[in-house]
Amino acid sequence: MSRAAPQRKFCLPSAHRPFRAFPEPRRRTTESTTNDPTNALPSPLFVPILFTMKYSLAPFILRRPWLASFFKPVASWYTNAAGYRQLGLRYDDLLEEENDTAQKALKRLSAKESYERIYRIRRAVQCSYQHKLLPKEQWVTQQSDARYLQPVIDEVNAEAAEKEELDTITVIRKH
Repeated sequence: MSRAAPQRKFCLPSAHRPFRAFPEPRRRTTESTTNDPTNALPSPLFVPILFTMKYSLAPFILRRPWLASFFKPVASWYTNAAGYRQLGLRYDDLLEEENDTAQKALKRLSAKESYERIYRIRRAVQCSYQHKLLPKEQWVTQQSDARYLQPVIDEVNAEAAEKEELDTITVIRKH
């Protein structure tokens, strides 16, 4: 009879263990049951939630003219630093098109606008492959960088909300 060799667990040395993005949370001790702020740490998943783009500060800033006038040059600088205008792209060309709402909105664009969008994206990809920018006269200006897809997306979202509201309507029968 042959006996099978026992399975050995393979463990990497500490220097070769994978890097942890979030350190292990400190455990509460049984000695301290008070509300000690050093003992109450947020969970590791709490940190990324703080930095998601779920909430926008834009309405808060736009309601205050002095704050809007402060952020206007910063926003303009950031938009130019993003570099998509130097590649001939408009802001709505960068929107994620993998969701159903964007797909419906793209189907509703006119043939001319759809063709121009595809042309801008292909030209930007070609510039990216060549590691070159477009000539300065072909850059998209701030005035020509108008939103063309977002109004259609808002319309699709409004229709979806209306459809959801009509689908969940309850009928009350009166006898």
